[in-house]
Amino acid sequence: MQFGVFTVGDVATDPVTGRTPTEYERIKAMTTIAIKAEEVGMDVFATGEHHNPPFVPSSPTTLLGYVAARTERLILSTSTTLITTNDPVKIAEDYAMLQHLADGRVDLMMGRGNTGPVYPWFGKDIRDGIPLAIENYALLRRLWREEAVDWTGRFRTPLQGFTSTPRPLEGVPPFVWHGSIRSPEIAEQAAYYGDGFFANHIYWPKDHFQRLIGLYRERYAHYGHGTPEQAIVGLGGQVYMHRNSQEAVREFRPYFDNSSVYGHGPSLEEMTEQTPLTVGSPQEVIDKTLTFREHFGDYQRQLFFMDGAGLPLKTVLEQLDILGEEVVPVLRKEFSARRAAGVPDAPVHPALGVTGAGA
Repeated sequence: MQFGVFTVGDVATDPVTGRTPTEYERIKAMTTIAIKAEEVGMDVFATGEHHNPPFVPSSPTTLLGYVAARTERLILSTSTTLITTNDPVKIAEDYAMLQHLADGRVDLMMGRGNTGPVYPWFGKDIRDGIPLAIENYALLRRLWREEAVDWTGRFRTPLQGFTSTPRPLEGVPPFVWHGSIRSPEIAEQAAYYGDGFFANHIYWPKDHFQRLIGLYRERYAHYGHGTPEQAIVGLGGQVYMHRNSQEAVREFRPYFDNSSVYGHGPSLEEMTEQTPLTVGSPQEVIDKTLTFREHFGDYQRQLFFMDGAGLPLKTVLEQLDILGEEVVPVLRKEFSARRAAGVPDAPVHPALGVTGAGA
């Protein structure tokens, strides 16, 4: 089982100090978080992709390439690669290049994105979101697996005998997760290809994601890739910790109340009760995370969101220390002990020479 952190790269005002970091500071903070993640024993660092304020990670491969040069073991991933508005040819070449630079420590998560105005900026129509995701990914798979591709589709100019370069490392493309918070079509797409399905398990109640993951597992088996229990599932989650639960709530509340996502809606107490958000002691984080297996079955990747809503870098690094020293070692042990026979490891590139990160 893989454990890691993901960032969306938002630039937000710290509601406690009133200070807003510069874009430079936020970008540098993301690299510091990634390097820290490896230091404390995480397996994965993932970044979102956004092209609109207040977010800064518009070029994931640039960020991950920098992190690749500063780390040795960390798997570098995306928590969204916009399969809808990016050219599949550019995705194929960019991530193959990153694969080589990172010695195979690369995978990526396809997503449609949830910001409507982005589509016309790249010459697309949001009403074509699902068809774009389906067509573009079908082309991407071929570009990684075929030396010369002839292609005619609806959304891009045709290709004739095209070869993307460089070729995937050792002929093995990066593993692909398909991320979704609401679309059964994307769960179906992941199942059709036998790829991973990542349910970004934050903000929404578990019942919603149980339906999506259940559909994915059922269709994964339908397409002959294995049993439903062998499907490759990843989950998100969000935590804030303190040795004292009440102190964790006190510290996190202003960030929650002023968050662009959480603020001015249900209370912190309501959200922690109804969603995966966990604010409390390390033991409370352990206990709640272990319930994810009860809700969704055995799964392969757990990523935590820890740096949003204006939390200062110093606090995030302290949170990572707690996560790496007190939480993840227990989760590794408990998930391993409870894991059913026949459940596959998290996929990694053969160049890494292991069956799963964290082994």
